[in-house]
Amino acid sequence: MPRVTMLGCGGSAGVPQIGGADGRGDWGACDPAEPRNQRTRSSIVIEDQGGRVLVDTSPDMRHQLLSCGIAAIDAVLFTHAHADHTLGIDDVRILNRVAGRPLEAFTTERTMAELDKRFDYAFKPWQPPTFFRPVLVPQLVEAGQTVVAGGVEIRLFEQDHGFMPTLGLRVGDFGYSTDVVRLDEAAFDVLTGVDTWIVDCFQRQGHNTHANLEQVLRWVDRLKPRRTVLTHMGHDLDWAWLVDQLPPGIEPGVDGLVLDIP
Repeated sequence: MPRVTMLGCGGSAGVPQIGGADGRGDWGACDPAEPRNQRTRSSIVIEDQGGRVLVDTSPDMRHQLLSCGIAAIDAVLFTHAHADHTLGIDDVRILNRVAGRPLEAFTTERTMAELDKRFDYAFKPWQPPTFFRPVLVPQLVEAGQTVVAGGVEIRLFEQDHGFMPTLGLRVGDFGYSTDVVRLDEAAFDVLTGVDTWIVDCFQRQGHNTHANLEQVLRWVDRLKPRRTVLTHMGHDLDWAWLVDQLPPGIEPGVDGLVLDIP
């Protein structure tokens, strides 16, 4: 039975964003008195078959892992190379120390090329015995493949992120679709029959690179998962407003939420 921990469920700027009249944050439509509106950048950990995979290394990764009580990771998977999904990569060196070894990093050739430009030091061979920098071993994958990452079997599919593709994931009856604005028939085929789906929902209005609320509702009506959890939410989406507006079976994500997938 897979277990998924939602490390963060916010958009690229988090909630609140930097700014605000008092300098303590721009909350947009979100109520600052509601702690569930505080959102770090989107990432999850999937546990299954005794393995634990970190999906993306957000800028908030250190805080997220500490807050969720996750001390060790067996492998990393990158959905794409955008900064809000990769800038925590330096803290992988501590995960290396905990594991006592380099960690495999699963991603596409395109994403790996971008990561290697920015973080080339993270993909150089390990120089034992210490980890003074992150040490990741690239494992190139493609959409359409099923891979085993850190002991977790993951089926990969392509998503349209507007200006680039991202990887969507399916593990057993769990699906994960962050950073997506369009899904093609191949993606829907992979997601058919999913029980629990975490899906990108950035704001109420349409967006060039992210799904909006109306879009997600159409997708859910087609796939009919038992439980849908929104992620990558911006400061346009207040937690209480969503709870009041959403139909049964759909809920806003919350940092630290743990999902046991039947």
